[in-house]
Amino acid sequence: MNRHPLVEARELTVRFGGLTAVDAVSAAFAPGELVGIIGPNGAGKTTFFNALSGVIRPTSGELFALGERLTGAAPHRFAERGIARSFQTPRVFASLSVAANVAFGLRFAGRKRPAAGLLHDETSILALLGLAPYAALPAAAITPSQQRLLEIGMALATRPRVLLLDEVAAGLVEAEIEAIGRLVLRLRNELDLTVIWIEHAVTTLLQHVERVIVLHEGRKIADGTPAEVVRNPIVVEAYLGDEMVEPA
Repeated sequence: MNRHPLVEARELTVRFGGLTAVDAVSAAFAPGELVGIIGPNGAGKTTFFNALSGVIRPTSGELFALGERLTGAAPHRFAERGIARSFQTPRVFASLSVAANVAFGLRFAGRKRPAAGLLHDETSILALLGLAPYAALPAAAITPSQQRLLEIGMALATRPRVLLLDEVAAGLVEAEIEAIGRLVLRLRNELDLTVIWIEHAVTTLLQHVERVIVLHEGRKIADGTPAEVVRNPIVVEAYLGDEMVEPA
């Protein structure tokens, strides 16, 4: 890798009792990269994310962010180092307004870092995501797809350098999935983010990311461009088979 990584996992392992959920996975993510992570259910994708964001403590291995060792640190330390994430199920404050949800993110961590114009305040963040017309509504009153956008907005409000997206297209219809894919690419480009994106909507993900990591039974079995991964016989046999559609 030509640039020093913003985030790096070295031989990361997470065990729950006798189950090894993540098995000695090493991966480095450079500034400005857009990386997809795919794999079947139970492959360890979300557990890997939980470790990368400090939500769980790895059993062994090392984690670094911006050159600082963060292995075993609390989640707020990861946030302070510029790592933000979404969750499979949107975690918004249902009774608060859409704008207040984003304002919470700004108060939580964003105030500690300089803001680009696009992330200056809740109004600019909502405009970036197309949520400005709903600013005054309670979060419970907007659609599930809009709640996913709102959770991304809450993550962006912390003014991150690395954005971890965990199945932000889950439960959405095809047109919404495509719109999410375009949004992720735009956020990376306009905000100069490193984006690491787990998604079951594999075809959409492959069309937008530049690099793909494939996890299977907790192990990394491939790491390359979308074109390389879809031609990898180990990936095809272990995971997608006929479902793997080569991106145009």
